[in-house]
Amino acid sequence: MKKLFYPALFHKAEEGGFWVSFPDLPECLTDGDDMEQAYEMAVDALGLALTSREGEKSPLPAPSTPDTVFVEPGSFLVIIEFDMAAYKKKTNSRAVKKTLSIPEWLNEEATAMGVNFSQVLQEALIEKLQARP
Repeated sequence: MKKLFYPALFHKAEEGGFWVSFPDLPECLTDGDDMEQAYEMAVDALGLALTSREGEKSPLPAPSTPDTVFVEPGSFLVIIEFDMAAYKKKTNSRAVKKTLSIPEWLNEEATAMGVNFSQVLQEALIEKLQARP
């Protein structure tokens, strides 16, 4: 999946910092003590909202174009870049059980050497996919 770009509205909070809303995802709200923290929180909130919708089998809304978003006074528009694959790697490290077959002789030699099959498989897949954990 490619990166997604959703518009977010940053509003100055009365107590300082910012609160953030997403026109395309009304349930997605967050805040931060400063611009940097608010942006980071916005990326996390967007990830949670999108993966929740995905988990519910709901379609992801198409991002609005910046020129169609109404920006109320005291607010400003920021485009939030979101990488679904990177977010899932960061937040979903739940182990899944896989059944596989290898030649008996290979199993015997690996078992005799105390090889951790799960670790070897993970390392091999990461290398094969050129992925970073």
